[in-house]
Amino acid sequence: MSSEALATTLFLAFVALTLGITFWASRQTKTAADYYAGGRSFSGAQNGLAIGGDYMSAASFLGIAGIIALSGYDGFLYSIGFLVAWLVALLLVAELMRNSGKFTMADVLAFRMSPRPVRTAAGVSTITVSIFYLLAQMVGAGALVGLLLGITSPSGKALTIVGVGALMIVYVVFGGMKGTTWVQIVKAVLLMGGAALITILVLGHYGFNLSSLLGEAATQSGKGGNFLIPGLKYGTEAQGLAGKIDLISLGLALVLGTAGLPHILIRFYTVPTAKDARKSVLWGIGIIGVFYLLTLVLGFGAAALVGSKAIAAADKAGNTAAPLLAKAVGETFLGEVGGTILLALIGAVAFATILAVVAGLTLASSSSFAHDLYAHVFKRGNVSEREEVLVARISAFVIGAVSIGLGILAQGQNVAFLVALAFAVAASGNLPAILYSLFWKRFNTAGAVSAIYGGLVSALILVIFSPVVSGSPTALFKDADFAWFPLSNPGIISIPLGFLCGWLGTVLSKEHNAAKYAEIEVRSLTGVGAEKATQH
Repeated sequence: MSSEALATTLFLAFVALTLGITFWASRQTKTAADYYAGGRSFSGAQNGLAIGGDYMSAASFLGIAGIIALSGYDGFLYSIGFLVAWLVALLLVAELMRNSGKFTMADVLAFRMSPRPVRTAAGVSTITVSIFYLLAQMVGAGALVGLLLGITSPSGKALTIVGVGALMIVYVVFGGMKGTTWVQIVKAVLLMGGAALITILVLGHYGFNLSSLLGEAATQSGKGGNFLIPGLKYGTEAQGLAGKIDLISLGLALVLGTAGLPHILIRFYTVPTAKDARKSVLWGIGIIGVFYLLTLVLGFGAAALVGSKAIAAADKAGNTAAPLLAKAVGETFLGEVGGTILLALIGAVAFATILAVVAGLTLASSSSFAHDLYAHVFKRGNVSEREEVLVARISAFVIGAVSIGLGILAQGQNVAFLVALAFAVAASGNLPAILYSLFWKRFNTAGAVSAIYGGLVSALILVIFSPVVSGSPTALFKDADFAWFPLSNPGIISIPLGFLCGWLGTVLSKEHNAAKYAEIEVRSLTGVGAEKATQH
């Protein structure tokens, strides 16, 4: 059996399994709490696995391995950033969000402020961040299927993106949070198993000597010793000071962005207690921590066994490094058949990864539209649960369609890099509003709206006028050049600007409700009365 046929068979088996889970979940989903939060029925361990499944995206598996394989040390900084970010989420956000909210990020902000403007801002931000993140997963899907099935034409990859989009819409529309969570749990187990298997085989090939692996990777990369020290991607002589600042900007976005990601924040609402919220983050950190250590071996292993030139030839952004490594290491140990089996296995796991993550993102954005914008802004709370869930399902179709269109446009970009932009937008707009709301007594409606829009708009403007969109060989619009912002990562400007806008908006407004702050402080620390609070 060819690798294409085997990969297709394994992928179809996963799709059949997850569609079965979705059908089962659809029969269990009767209320808004079931659809948005899975009935708050998941244990800390289950939610931790689902968080891992939600977080370990195509960017983690395909993009980071690719950046390490092409850029060495600088690529591994993505792994470190994604991992350290969880400490911010654990220490500052997880338990307090679970206690203070109900279904979405805006529930926390709207309790002590004027709900309509705050929910509007939070809804817009959630949908924007989710679409950026979805874009990365769609690009990964196109690159992966192109490799597995030998599809090289942009139209063929575009059809793949359409197929992934259609499946994710089915998961979200019918399965809701319960179906999506179980899909993510299954996917997390498969991804950890696949990554661990390839890592063991790569290390085994080098006698479990990491030094030998790194030496071979440096040699095969064509960059020599420079491959193992900082500066190959960021801070080169050509980039000068801008490259070094870009690296700091990237680190800021990665470390602070997780605590503002909508699809991660809503996961804290699926557990019954604050203790389970803490436990789920600890499980998540354990799973994610091991996984990002594995990406070190995957990336350098790909450089050593496949070679940076061969990886760039297959996909210039490096997104196919992990599947190519699976094929190479399989052939080394098990011959041509082994290479075919491992390539198909890793390809199917990566595809499962993409499907699970896009389902979580689509659920977060459609939930925010239905719960925040439709129910509380347009209908002012005069809406039945059934109508709200129906609107969430319809908005999942629309958001899915937008993601498919943008994913087709963005083919050729590195998916880890695209996700870093989503992190920058989340850290600039969402995080200042969340932290101020939880910890600053004086914070008010004007501050929340200013923080979200200020951070969001500044991040988007800087990205639009950066080398990511025009003026560089890897830009979205290669033939245009309207870039005036020198950095690829806007976080170093837009994150402080988000906090500054939140502070300015607050101090320039006279609104102040000390009683509401005292109430949400008690709720965030104890969880008492949070359910009723979010219904106001």
